[in-house]
Amino acid sequence: MKSTHRRAARNGKPLRQVAALPFRLTEAGEIEVLVLTSRETRRFILPKGWIGRRHKAWRSAAQEAREEAGVIGKVKRKPIGRYIYWKRLSDHFALVEVDVYPLKVQKHLKRWPERRQRFRRWLPISDAVLLIDEPQLHQLIESFADESSIASAKGS
Repeated sequence: MKSTHRRAARNGKPLRQVAALPFRLTEAGEIEVLVLTSRETRRFILPKGWIGRRHKAWRSAAQEAREEAGVIGKVKRKPIGRYIYWKRLSDHFALVEVDVYPLKVQKHLKRWPERRQRFRRWLPISDAVLLIDEPQLHQLIESFADESSIASAKGS
């Protein structure tokens, strides 16, 4: 972890990360999201990570999706919301705020940096939220699905 993140964690200030919410539409018009396992605990999560020093937050989210999940797509520049979780560091836990950016998947890579370290799975919204531990993230994913359904019905 970078020293600035370490300092922020020790000062009691929440750390900041970004996550991508990779999604696609099925032939039936239903939304599916891509979840993957974390490297250490093997819990189901979204691709997430630190904001790159020279990147905008939304670009960092897209980069995490490419590196961790092997997907590329069109990312929204505005987050759909934020959730908070406790991150296990080497000597303590730190509070982390994560901004979530939707990413409409356009391409699946055959090779990506973390392909041998994680398991990924496309799931309907209802199944994905059952596997993800963070309750605030459940709400974000469900509200994203609701808003996307309304937009599709209006022809947006």
